[in-house]
Amino acid sequence: MADVIIERHHDDWLPAGRTLTRTIEDVLGDAASRVEHIGSTSIPAMDAKPIFDLQVSVADLDKAEREFAPVLAAQGFTLSPYRFDHVPAGRDDPRELWTKRLWIRRGGPGPDVNLHVRLLGSPNERLALLFRDWFRARPQAVAAYARFKRLLAGVTPDVGTYADVKDPVVDLVIVAAEEWAERTDWRP
Repeated sequence: MADVIIERHHDDWLPAGRTLTRTIEDVLGDAASRVEHIGSTSIPAMDAKPIFDLQVSVADLDKAEREFAPVLAAQGFTLSPYRFDHVPAGRDDPRELWTKRLWIRRGGPGPDVNLHVRLLGSPNERLALLFRDWFRARPQAVAAYARFKRLLAGVTPDVGTYADVKDPVVDLVIVAAEEWAERTDWRP
């Protein structure tokens, strides 16, 4: 039924993520303020889609789009029309604060990647890092979230529906993660 495949955690995901991060840093150079491995493949023991999520933080999205396009195309990436992240429930931020650019690579060269380019200091840049770091600090939550993802993948007809149903659960995780961030003085 679903085209969403959730795999058991692979021990090589973290080192592969570090290698991908260094590769993207080298390719983009100083145009990228920061490159981070984010998402489920960046969380120890987390089951995930076998697609690496990387986040590139930049000062100017339009400039980044122009400068990154030819360099990333040479690496097998295509620019997605997707321009905004989901705004978590309860947030009253203007949607423009959640803008991004998304490059996708499927079928090589190298592993499949979603490359999220976000504004440095934006709420969506922060959320991606907080999500990752909260799960890394709360390994007891990893199994429950992974189970939810496996069950959801088995009943959703496509990736879009999977993401739409998963978003409110991510919103709940972020509520707990924000409380943790405040208690621990976490910063990206």
